[in-house]
Amino acid sequence: MSESAKVESRKPAAGSSLPWRARIFVGLMITLAVLSFFDAAGRQESWQVWRFTLYLAMSVVASAMKVGLPGVRGNMSANVFFFMFSIVTLSSLETLTIGIFSAMAQTLWRPKSKPNWVRAGFNCSLIVLAIWMGWRVFHLGPVFGVTLPHYVRLFLMAAAYFVCNVVPVAMIVSLSEGRSLVKICRDTYFWTISNYLLGAAVTAILEAVEMTMGWEAIALIVPVLYMTYRVYSQYLGQVVAEKSQAEFERAQADAQRAHAEDVSALHLRTIEALALAIEAKDQTTHDHLQRVQIYCIELAKLMKLGEAEIQALQAAALLHDIGKLAVPEHIISKPGKLTREEFEKMKIHPVVGAEILQHVQFPYPVEPIVRHHHERWDGTGYPAGLKGEDIPIGARILAAVDCLDALASDRQYRKALPLDDAMAEVVKMAGRNYDPQVVELLHANYREWEPMTRPATNPRTKLSTNIRVERGESPATGLAASGESGAGLTRSTEFLSSIGAARHEAQVFFELTQDMGSTLALDEMLSIVALRLKKLIPHDSLAVYLKKDGELEPAFVAGDDFRLFSSLRIPLGQGLSGWVVTHQQAIVNGNPAMETSHLADLSKDSKLQAALCMPLGDGENTTGVLALYSAAKDSFTQDHLRVVMMIGSKLSQSIQNSLVLRRAEDTSLTDYLTGLPNARSLFHHLDEALKKHPLLSVLVCDLDGFKGINDRFGHQEGDRLLKEVAGALKLYCRVDDYVARMGGDEFVIMLPGMDATENPDKLDTIIGAVEAVGIERYGKVAVSLSIGVAIAPQDGTEQDKIIAAADRRMYKIKAKRKGQRALIEETEPKLPTPPEIESKPTDTASLASLHVIPGPGEERRLALLGPSTDLVAVVQRNDPTI
Repeated sequence: MSESAKVESRKPAAGSSLPWRARIFVGLMITLAVLSFFDAAGRQESWQVWRFTLYLAMSVVASAMKVGLPGVRGNMSANVFFFMFSIVTLSSLETLTIGIFSAMAQTLWRPKSKPNWVRAGFNCSLIVLAIWMGWRVFHLGPVFGVTLPHYVRLFLMAAAYFVCNVVPVAMIVSLSEGRSLVKICRDTYFWTISNYLLGAAVTAILEAVEMTMGWEAIALIVPVLYMTYRVYSQYLGQVVAEKSQAEFERAQADAQRAHAEDVSALHLRTIEALALAIEAKDQTTHDHLQRVQIYCIELAKLMKLGEAEIQALQAAALLHDIGKLAVPEHIISKPGKLTREEFEKMKIHPVVGAEILQHVQFPYPVEPIVRHHHERWDGTGYPAGLKGEDIPIGARILAAVDCLDALASDRQYRKALPLDDAMAEVVKMAGRNYDPQVVELLHANYREWEPMTRPATNPRTKLSTNIRVERGESPATGLAASGESGAGLTRSTEFLSSIGAARHEAQVFFELTQDMGSTLALDEMLSIVALRLKKLIPHDSLAVYLKKDGELEPAFVAGDDFRLFSSLRIPLGQGLSGWVVTHQQAIVNGNPAMETSHLADLSKDSKLQAALCMPLGDGENTTGVLALYSAAKDSFTQDHLRVVMMIGSKLSQSIQNSLVLRRAEDTSLTDYLTGLPNARSLFHHLDEALKKHPLLSVLVCDLDGFKGINDRFGHQEGDRLLKEVAGALKLYCRVDDYVARMGGDEFVIMLPGMDATENPDKLDTIIGAVEAVGIERYGKVAVSLSIGVAIAPQDGTEQDKIIAAADRRMYKIKAKRKGQRALIEETEPKLPTPPEIESKPTDTASLASLHVIPGPGEERRLALLGPSTDLVAVVQRNDPTI
């Protein structure tokens, strides 16, 4: 098979050029090929047309049978057999022509990358040179007067072809990729010499077939070549797959090794973090842990323990006292001898420590060492009373080292002994308390190991537990009186529960204060308080009431009787919460039924049995009440009151901040005069409505006659009129409709799902409602509305286009109605002065009986029928565009 070089750089890019040395070599090869071709052309005498045509077709087909070469960007094809056979049976020019066409087919047929004409020319030059040299060797005359046998010439031809084809390919790859020429030839191409020798053998066979059956029978070789091509393809594919699998397995092994190292480092960091937790509990243990760890590791090495046992001992040396976190502080720090009861509490620390470390799931046996490091050689230790070699070797090492370090360190109840004296005491206890072999090795080496324990050599993080914090004069609930502190501890019998509860309380307080400051949304903040407070004080319901207009309104309710407490409006001074606000005092275990005592409906009594209510405020001004309710009678204690008072100040401030934010949001989105949404809120809502509703009517409304009211009665009367018009518009709109004041005497109404141009009765109703306000206040139709209608999406899908379209139509209608109004005013009497220029609410009962009665032609009569008036006003409306 022949090779077709893919002469590219190590990291080739599209259109990238070869190095200059490679380009020179390519030019040289092409030049030699051209000269060889002209040499062959000069020797040509005649053509064997049909035989040449058959061999050319078979060679081109064989060129498509190519396989990739491992390690280089090249390939091989099966056309070498036809080249060699053509060398033997055809002229040199005919053979070179076959080679050139085959090389072009091999280069251009399904290339791995975009064909490069320089590369194609180089490939053609290789084939030309190899064929020319092979032809010259095979047709060589006698050598030293001796004619070489036919088969010798065949194999010499194959060798010459191999050299001329392979060496230039290896050279161009070497120049392009910077690799060793010898290494490329050895690793990639040398093994292919067997293919060329096989080609010589196949050529001899084809000669025999031709002599026996004629040259036409050579076409039978194509199936054989195809099968050979398939075998080679599968073989090379298997080689590449095995190589890829090996590389994948190596990468996977490297990743697993790196992961194991990361896990080991993580365990070590976890151990160090837990050791710091122990240090925060017992200030004497920092240097203690330093010495114990180093001595234990050195002893383990001397005793030839396994790697897993050494790692376990290293972790246990740091963590063996972690169980002291469950021992009350006053026992650990007691400056004298322990009582029997205190020693019983102290003895739990190896058990608790082992249980804690079980959850860490170390990959080596740490837990048995921690559990048994207080066992004694003679069986009198704790917690299991193990004896002799039944005690784990790691625990025996740790016990002796721990004792030595304890004697050589300062304790609350005694001064430290000199290290040599401490070692002498440990030697005395060998065979009774400690393993004699361990003590012997420790005694022989402790002086050598001691310098290794200096902090400068093994620095460790020191927690800031001895600093004094200057800020903060007293806690939220004040300081305890003299003699009060610590009374409960001395009476407590459940030390572990008390310490656990205290730590839990501190943690929840910390989380609660952090969470209260994390949001300004009132509902979100109060829901966080309810969730956290549930962990500290068991209760069935929680409510936060805030003062508003002489009452307490629920701002947040969670739990049982939700509907009842959410509906309450508690007058100040009444009920539990009203009393708490008025007197600024808390109530513990009050009756929740008193919250509804001001209601006449006795069915609204709460079935809860106990209440804890605390005022919220800054000490001078009370803004509300925090109330907890429970189904169990007398379930709240003074300790529960202490807890809520501790968070009261922070909760009050958080509520105040949330209310300030809410007022700011309301002010920015609400019209101060009418209470309707303002222009800012309008455009935000309109943008959302255009996206949400497939059909939307937008009404721009201008109040006709409003300027006359302002000029006649003043701006205060005008403001009262605007308020009542706003109320009337809201009253006669659906729940999903949206009414806003855009500014001045202009209002905007959104009607989702309705085409207002097809519902004139709706427009009549809105206009009639406004005119009814004028009739109610002034006894006649003093004001009316001009309405412009725009429909989305017909008039547009953007808010600016919709508002502009409705505004234009409104001004057209207003201009027409202004001319009609001028004619009416010539015959109408002047407006009467209202008897009281003050806020006069619209009679909703009368408005509720408003009907639109269609009349003849374009007239619509507005009838206002009610118990207090029988006035009928007729309004002329002739505008067909409304």
